[in-house]
Amino acid sequence: MFMILALANFTCRVDSQLAKNIFLLGGQSNMFGLGGVVKNSWDGVIPPECKPNPAILKLDAKLQWVEAKEPLHNDIDTNVTSGIGPGMPYANAILKNDSRLGVLGLVPCAVSGSKITNWQNGTFLYNQLVRRAKAAVRGGGVIRAMLWYQGESDTVRKTDADAYRGRIQKFVTDLRNDLGISKLLIIQVALASGGKHYTGIVREAQLKLGLPNIITVDAQWLPLQKDNLHLTTPSQVRLGGMLAAAFLRTLEIN
Repeated sequence: MFMILALANFTCRVDSQLAKNIFLLGGQSNMFGLGGVVKNSWDGVIPPECKPNPAILKLDAKLQWVEAKEPLHNDIDTNVTSGIGPGMPYANAILKNDSRLGVLGLVPCAVSGSKITNWQNGTFLYNQLVRRAKAAVRGGGVIRAMLWYQGESDTVRKTDADAYRGRIQKFVTDLRNDLGISKLLIIQVALASGGKHYTGIVREAQLKLGLPNIITVDAQWLPLQKDNLHLTTPSQVRLGGMLAAAFLRTLEIN
């Protein structure tokens, strides 16, 4: 069940001096972050790589910039207990390796259990992603990339797995069009796990997406929790570092 944010009063207090470099976080539970969550309870352990930093902000559910801290998605989908995800270790790794980017703004949008059909143009999650992205740049910031980790829910039925490539291609194309960023960088994660037997089909679609300006980081060998579905806290920290390395390489190219 998805949390419906109070978007009617669409007022965003964004300081023009804050969050010049903005990153969208989309997808389902492994981007949402369930590291350290067991039986609907988070252990509260925050690794050093996930510690708060005054130079890392997040756009909260009220569309206000606040200092980011774990659990990063705790006010986005309140129906699920959130824990450690890749967002904070990603941001900390970027600042550790290249402080020239200044203040970073994270825009959490992931929702646990969501299928790619839940992110198609016109759905609640798609509209919420676009609205939050547009709110984030009202103070003059620039969206540098979207981190995307989704697909586990599309491995359960073969029809969904077979349709995944076309559906995510449409999602990316529509999002770029609606944000007016034709070359928006997408750093996606190839699945580490899946619900049933069709994980391989979804992974193949992710690895051969066939769209420009998409970088794929493979999470296949990262250790999972006992549910064999969600990344452990150390895995989330490592994934955040992998995503950061992928983004930093684009700066070297440009």
